Amino acid sequence: MQYRRFGKTNLYLSVFSLGTMRYLADAENAQKTIAQALALGINHIETARGYGKSEEYLGQAIQNGLSLPRSQLYITTKIPPTADADSMRRYIDESLARLHLDYVDCLGIHGLNTWEHLQWVQAKSGCMQAVQEAIADGRVRHVGFSTHAALELIQAAINTDLFEFVNLHYYYFFQRHAPAIELAVKKDMGVFIISPADKGGKLYTPPQTLKDLCQPYSPLELNYRFLLSDSRITTLSVGAAKPEELIAPLQVADRNNELTSAETSIFQRLENHQNNILGTDKCSQCYACLPCPENINIPEVLRLRNLAVAYNMTDYGQYRYGMFENAGHWFPGIKANRCTECGDCLPRCPENLDIPALLNDAHEKLQGKTGRRLWG
Repeated sequence: MQYRRFGKTNLYLSVFSLGTMRYLADAENAQKTIAQALALGINHIETARGYGKSEEYLGQAIQNGLSLPRSQLYITTKIPPTADADSMRRYIDESLARLHLDYVDCLGIHGLNTWEHLQWVQAKSGCMQAVQEAIADGRVRHVGFSTHAALELIQAAINTDLFEFVNLHYYYFFQRHAPAIELAVKKDMGVFIISPADKGGKLYTPPQTLKDLCQPYSPLELNYRFLLSDSRITTLSVGAAKPEELIAPLQVADRNNELTSAETSIFQRLENHQNNILGTDKCSQCYACLPCPENINIPEVLRLRNLAVAYNMTDYGQYRYGMFENAGHWFPGIKANRCTECGDCLPRCPENLDIPALLNDAHEKLQGKTGRRLWG
């Protein structure tokens, strides 16, 4: 296992962190998953108020005794932003009680996703007043934020200088947030990547097309290698549902950080394949088409279409597309069939894409089951 400095927190975290949103079958399974993670060298466990019984199960495991002493185990919990300090005070106390801890190493403002949330964070009598009190009395050591927001909001939150780390989405198949990572590193913030296996493309169950293109590696392994080759990134979340799911990901944890020529050539193969298959229908994700009068998240819809058409990642596309209109501020936007063909986006597209036609095609390909609310 490798360990990296988590920005100005000066904590040295394992390059893989145990995310605890999926180990919820029962307390025994959670305890075994935690034990396996520690045995494999993970020293950072991330939970959240919103993850069902996750904090409670972690607290029980801590009470039962773990293989690492508390001083060598780093624990993050996450709490949603609140408009007032009193709610945050209560939530911090409740989380510490469930965890059976006197302090948490890191507290993340969970889901700083809207401009209103940012206003709450910056307000003098808002939630950060309670967080700063908890830092002053030692119940919280470091503070950061997690986000599913647009790039501009993430950058604005980073520029408040209130935070020591950021949890965000960034993967081989989604590189939009590279400027946010660059800005965070300039501020000496730790960078935590959310769910590279699941949100990064459901790469634990890849389609055959993608598996063939990635040979002799697995798509998930290549995504991990893409991320770990970036020295700006501190740690990646592994949201194991059971102990066995930790084995395969951590096989890449002790490899050289630099990409091999073979890995580089595979990334080029993936890019070439996408360009050849999509041709003049490829959306390059410039975001010039926004804002949409109907509030359709055009770039994200077309990104999902890119992946479905080029790599047969339709299952992933349907999973994410189903979140639109069903996950609130965790996944904002209206489904593509709401397009009125107003043409507002057309002159702004540098590739001259027929965006209404592509949106219609994306909806036909990706409409499926309704998504659940997104917490991770």
